[in-house]
Amino acid sequence: MDPLWLATASFPVMLLLIFLRVPIGLAMLAVGLVGSWQVYGSAAPLLNQMKTLAYSTFSTHSLSIVPLFLLMGQFAALGGMSRALFKAAEAFMGHRKGGVAMAAIGACAGFGSICGSSLATAATMGQVALPELRRAGYAGSL
Repeated sequence: MDPLWLATASFPVMLLLIFLRVPIGLAMLAVGLVGSWQVYGSAAPLLNQMKTLAYSTFSTHSLSIVPLFLLMGQFAALGGMSRALFKAAEAFMGHRKGGVAMAAIGACAGFGSICGSSLATAATMGQVALPELRRAGYAGSL
């Protein structure tokens, strides 16, 4: 079977699976397995590639940072540091409308510039800032 024709036929099949509410990852996996089976005669090359990619992704130290920053955020929240930081920010910006929200945005920007990981910043500052924003009366949709 021609690989170009196989790719042309596989894309609408993947879209059909997605429209049938199959999760995107499973739809891509199913189409990839069938395509690999058609091209190579078995799914072994695809499965070997998945094994290698999974190991190389999780064997790096860059992903170990995220849980450590989450732990640091928990220490900051449970130790009362976040409340003290937001009280200080409220002293600077509390007289303005939306001062606590501006303080949360500034804290996220500062933490993000120090951390360098947007995922760790969002997770950590979400845990720290959300209780303070709710305590100040902000809606959860913000």
